[in-house]
Amino acid sequence: MSSGNEKDVEVKDTADEQSNSSNSMSKDEAKKFYEEKGLDLSPDVPVKPKPIPAFEKSLADKISSKFSDKIHVDYVRADRIRITAKREDIVDVAKFIRDELKYDHAESVSGVDYPDSSEIEVVYHLGSYSDEKLGRQILTLATRVPREDIPNPGSDKTRTPSLRDVFYSVEFHERECFEMFGVYFEGHPDMRRLLLPEDWADIPPFRKDFKIKGR
Repeated sequence: MSSGNEKDVEVKDTADEQSNSSNSMSKDEAKKFYEEKGLDLSPDVPVKPKPIPAFEKSLADKISSKFSDKIHVDYVRADRIRITAKREDIVDVAKFIRDELKYDHAESVSGVDYPDSSEIEVVYHLGSYSDEKLGRQILTLATRVPREDIPNPGSDKTRTPSLRDVFYSVEFHERECFEMFGVYFEGHPDMRRLLLPEDWADIPPFRKDFKIKGR
């Protein structure tokens, strides 16, 4: 059995070892270096690696064990986990997170526009009111959909399954993401505009190529 002091020494030695070789390591190599030692290299503290928290890691491991290469664990940190799933698998992943991990609601749904790669990322932030152990936890579940250069929201390829039947609280958030990014959520019971006028004829206003006319 190892003591907390021994763990501190291990982390310090790892930091010293990486510092000695940092001049010859790329960012990806440094990330792999820490992952192999079970440490999380936070981007804002490059010389102070932190142990990956055991509770959060156990949750991420359960998702990985269930879905294997259908998901990617982007990071595991204190009170924070981020998972990326393929859009065809996102409903099954969300149901597992709800039923097996006890995350019971979505706190928000947002979008990120990536015009260079012709993708839009849809990001769900999930939490739990019913499980005290998850009270401080935010699990980010993300997926990516094709981005149309000339969008026709609801009638183009920028589509993904709705999580409305998994987390009821996404109902209005998905509608906002629909009108602001042009992502159509298949299976949503009321995919109408929420904030913009019904006769809105311009591109979705949160896309990077949207410009206010006259400016």
